[in-house]
Amino acid sequence: MRVVYFLLTVSFIGMIAMSFHQRSSGATEEPGKDKAASQKAFAAVYKVLMSPRCMNCHPAGDAPLQGDDSHPHMQNVQRGPEGKGVYALKCTNCHQPQNTSGEHMPPGNPKWALPPADRKMVFQGRSPRQLAAQLLDPRLNGGRTKEQLIEHVTSDTLVLWGWHPGDGRTLPPLNHAEFARQFKRWIDKGAYLPDK
Repeated sequence: MRVVYFLLTVSFIGMIAMSFHQRSSGATEEPGKDKAASQKAFAAVYKVLMSPRCMNCHPAGDAPLQGDDSHPHMQNVQRGPEGKGVYALKCTNCHQPQNTSGEHMPPGNPKWALPPADRKMVFQGRSPRQLAAQLLDPRLNGGRTKEQLIEHVTSDTLVLWGWHPGDGRTLPPLNHAEFARQFKRWIDKGAYLPDK
């Protein structure tokens, strides 16, 4: 009986020691979750989202932005309720289903538009923490789950356009495959918000 009591006591002390070690070493409770890795992945994602190829279509106001300097769209183009412009200044008047040949000519995509007015998905001026929180909020991201967000950044043709923007435009700071990998890593490692 003493041997059994001794073994139970040793096992109990071992479990307490292991639990203390996990808490003091910062180990996460859920397998696969890693706050530091998740935040590091989002830092890479954020650099892409702040590039002109993404931010120009996610402005703080209702005018799309243009160019690598992200200046307001020259023809006084406005978002409109559906994100496709207003009156005679519809996006598709100039933006065709594909890029127009030549440097700085109108870029194109069959889905060319800003996000609609009821969910603007603003990137411009957002801190990393603010933008990450916005991306994860279905009320602000078009009702998307985390899995749908990954699908969106991986295969949406308008997102993919950012890496084929036409002559005279810079590319985002990561190639698309790496961007999609980092986005998925951010989600898979816990979708932690940056500290700031």
